Amino acid sequence: MSQNQDPGQSKPPHSTAAGPADLAEPPENRHVYETDEPVLYAMDGAVAVITMNRPQYANSQNTQMTYALDAAFRRAAMDDAVKVIVLQGAGKHFSAGHDIGTPGRDVNVSTPERVTLWYDHVNKPHGEFWYAREQEVYLGMCRRWRELPKPTIAMVQGACIAGGLMLAWVCDLIIAAENAYFADPVLAMNIPGVEYFAHPFELHPRVAKEFLFLGEKMPAARAYQMGMVNRIVPTEELEAQTLAVAHKLAKQPRLGLALAKQAINHVEDLQGKRTAMDAVFHMHHFAHAQNSLSSANHLGGQDSKSMAAGNRDKDGQ
Repeated sequence: MSQNQDPGQSKPPHSTAAGPADLAEPPENRHVYETDEPVLYAMDGAVAVITMNRPQYANSQNTQMTYALDAAFRRAAMDDAVKVIVLQGAGKHFSAGHDIGTPGRDVNVSTPERVTLWYDHVNKPHGEFWYAREQEVYLGMCRRWRELPKPTIAMVQGACIAGGLMLAWVCDLIIAAENAYFADPVLAMNIPGVEYFAHPFELHPRVAKEFLFLGEKMPAARAYQMGMVNRIVPTEELEAQTLAVAHKLAKQPRLGLALAKQAINHVEDLQGKRTAMDAVFHMHHFAHAQNSLSSANHLGGQDSKSMAAGNRDKDGQ
């Protein structure tokens, strides 16, 4: 299978002795992991520091990483010694988004230890392959992490692109380095935004449209001006200043923090955040289905190289 071929189209549904006719033959796995530790976990006093650890690929999120992230968040949630959680990316960048082209791209991996009640995707045909997978690893996981009752802080440097936005947006606070930038360029894939569609809640609707329509980088300064980022700090001071905020939060009462977080999340949902996200998730998957019918893959024929080239063109490079 080529790198940009759609796994959901690889084999037609078939009837076997082991299953009904609406199942498909699972696609072949060709991924090669570069690490057994895509996520690192450390304690700094009462602060758990979770680190995405694929720096050579700008912390692109494959299935291996998303499940490791979920395990790390669960570990922090269950540990009474942890008062606050910091999420960071190793290397120059926070996260370049979902993995659409590294050797470790593992969309064909079966995931029996699922964290939601959605069924496995690998033996499902066509659009169902992607719908079931993204309900689990993108929308479902992000919602779980947003609802974690302990305060979470995204510590962002360099690129925070597409799926990287999802990880930052589920956190309660975002502290950005001066060199941080944010972008969701997936309109180039004929897709209306990432799966965890929080754009009009993180930004004014008119700014959110600009952000999506043009797919340009939003510098940290403008993200702060729009209210998406809490603080901007010198790049060399990012870790120290983020941990200082985390330790200050850790002195607050546990229940008070949990209830305050729950209250604000509840108000966002009353304003329509959850229902809007459900609606746009279906639009997102209509786009995937249309792309699979009309182009080489569910990403509108795009892959990591073409998307990187398009982003360079926007920067005038």
